[in-house]
Amino acid sequence: MRTSEGHPEPEWDIRPARPADVEAMAELRAVVMRPDLERLGRYDEHRVRQRLRDGFSPRHTSIIESAGTFAGSIALRPSEDCLWLEHFYLTPALQGRGLGSAVLGTMLHGTDTSGDLVRLNVLRGSPARRLYERQGFTVETQDAVDVFMLRRPRAGRRGEGTMSYT
Repeated sequence: MRTSEGHPEPEWDIRPARPADVEAMAELRAVVMRPDLERLGRYDEHRVRQRLRDGFSPRHTSIIESAGTFAGSIALRPSEDCLWLEHFYLTPALQGRGLGSAVLGTMLHGTDTSGDLVRLNVLRGSPARRLYERQGFTVETQDAVDVFMLRRPRAGRRGEGTMSYT
């Protein structure tokens, strides 16, 4: 299958995160968030990595692999009334090729099946917002830096199957 840009859609797999994955995730976060954080005047080389380390929970995080190598991460962290989509990062070479849509669609199919509400925050002006909107997220609120988005489970998928978030 080919993407709209004519690239072949990358093959991918997902596995549970391990504690040893935290540094690769922190480095990827720093790379992919840098342009948006700099645009917002918020880039700090140490803090961008440390925030991931501080919030990393292998139990709720999955590692995305493509061609057998680290390609990114995604987390669904349970909270009182929803799941928080966090730490969704893809290596720049794989962005824009359908991988993000495929991974996110798979994860959201699981939340539809379980009937879970999903929330996330994305930096203002980030191109990732378009991906989230295509997947059914809507703006709940925003501030000077972040846009907080919400996605309700889609009808008709509840009970279709099960999905593990670890």
